[in-house]
Amino acid sequence: MGYFREIPDIEYQSPFNSRISDSSYVLAKNIFKKMKIRDDLQDVFTIFNKYVIREGQRPDTLAEALYGKSDLDWIILISAGIINVRDEWPMSDHELYEYVVNKYTTNRLESTELEIQQAISAVHHYETTEVKDDQGRLILPKGKIVDSDFSIPNPSNKTLNLNPVTTVTNYEYEIIVNEAKREIFLLKPSYLQQFLLDFRQQMVYTKSSEFVNSRLIRTENTRIQ
Repeated sequence: MGYFREIPDIEYQSPFNSRISDSSYVLAKNIFKKMKIRDDLQDVFTIFNKYVIREGQRPDTLAEALYGKSDLDWIILISAGIINVRDEWPMSDHELYEYVVNKYTTNRLESTELEIQQAISAVHHYETTEVKDDQGRLILPKGKIVDSDFSIPNPSNKTLNLNPVTTVTNYEYEIIVNEAKREIFLLKPSYLQQFLLDFRQQMVYTKSSEFVNSRLIRTENTRIQ
């Protein structure tokens, strides 16, 4: 089933100047109707598996491989907590390169290849490297953002200072950000039917002042007195 086929409808007063009358309504999908996973299934280790998205995989191809239907891609996104696929799904290597070039060059079309390489290879920030003393005890963890001249006392020689700093280029930084998007949680196939059942049960309306039927509500029309 497609996600939007399952979302219930809402009618609201027409905002268009071309409306036939003041009583005209516009029919739309109620995208604000959200699903809540049942309390007894909240434990992430019970119904979800950790998964690392491979190069070139898309939500639809992953849904086909996992659930047997590509149009269940919305379950992939809900499981992973992804709202904006464009920003939150990992890019392919080619897409990432193009993204980095466009982000860090002032004008892609007018830049030479040398200027492009200089832009993406420029320093984004500096990070610490791991430092341990001679007994293997951790003195400084790696990955902390610091200034280029950051230093600490040398654990082996108190009269000397270490400069445990490494550079991270613009390209390297964007790779790190992109790779972090690859690790997600996915609904286990054994819970798929229960998930769909719960989803359909929650995508219905209960009686209210806006109630038309279980699949449709209508907002108040303020133009009608």
